[in-house]
Amino acid sequence: MDFKATDIASFLNGELVGDGDVKVSDVSKIEEGKEGTLAFLANPKYENYIYETNASIVLVNKSFEPRKEISATLIKVDDAYQAFASLLDLYMQARQNLKKGIEQPSYIDESASVGDDLYLGAFSYIGQNAKIGNNVKIYPQVHIGDNVTIGDDCIFYAGAKIYADTVIGNRCIIHSGAVIGSDGFGFAPTRDGSYKKIPQIGNAILEDDVEIGANAAVDCGTMGSTIIRKGTKIDNLVQIAHNCDIGENNVFAGQVGISGSTKVGNNCMFAGQVGLGGHITVGDNVTLGAQSGVAQNVKSDQVLLGSPAIDIKVAMKAYVMLRRLPEIRNEVLQLKKDLESLKNK
Repeated sequence: MDFKATDIASFLNGELVGDGDVKVSDVSKIEEGKEGTLAFLANPKYENYIYETNASIVLVNKSFEPRKEISATLIKVDDAYQAFASLLDLYMQARQNLKKGIEQPSYIDESASVGDDLYLGAFSYIGQNAKIGNNVKIYPQVHIGDNVTIGDDCIFYAGAKIYADTVIGNRCIIHSGAVIGSDGFGFAPTRDGSYKKIPQIGNAILEDDVEIGANAAVDCGTMGSTIIRKGTKIDNLVQIAHNCDIGENNVFAGQVGISGSTKVGNNCMFAGQVGLGGHITVGDNVTLGAQSGVAQNVKSDQVLLGSPAIDIKVAMKAYVMLRRLPEIRNEVLQLKKDLESLKNK
């Protein structure tokens, strides 16, 4: 699908500099720009590429002033990065809108209800009493269990599995291999040393505008619900355990693991491989650096790092000392020798 420069500038409320009739059909990095693609320049350290790129259109900030001639058509906007993200969103919507209808073989139970403009890929399954909203895209091999409720404008990529009784809001995106509503990890020890499985009879709830990455898992509640509140974005390979309550507009990077019954506030950022213990509470606006381990409650408005996690400034100082441990050890051994020598004298 081709997009003309004048149309892009109009969509972004941007200022056009150059040929308004030039068309693009794809996007590219500015350093790898090809004819017929659109790129963007937001970071000044990449400025040199704009003078040699083959991209047909480049988004730039309004403050950008070229130092020499540029062959590409420029569109000046308030924030080039945000504008590029908006265009990618438009591009994806255009591609996804091409997917329509119900492919065969697939299965929709006669008790299920589906909204308008459903796309259902081949080998997908919709169970008993499921309710699917409007303009939902369900790619091949997706399983939608019994009594699942799904809002409007959601996307389920190939191989996603939605267990029974799950509730999903509007505009949610579930990536391939993600599992929503699977059993929580609940086992009771017995006298003979074995473990008896505790039935998990709750469900999982995803509010509006939640995104779940590939191969991530959100367990159902043992009783009650595991809740991911609106606007939260979860990366690939993340584990959210049973009965967690995850607040609004959080972002969790890959391999984050959150133990059962933990509550996380709003607007938190967890970097890769962060681990949270169970039955703790994390406040609002908390940032946890990569591989942080949290075993106790965290108050709001903190930046922590390390395992156990501590204030990032203290953690960085501790890390400096950790790197000096071999040197400090040698100094201590030398001091012991000097002290023994003085005693002998």
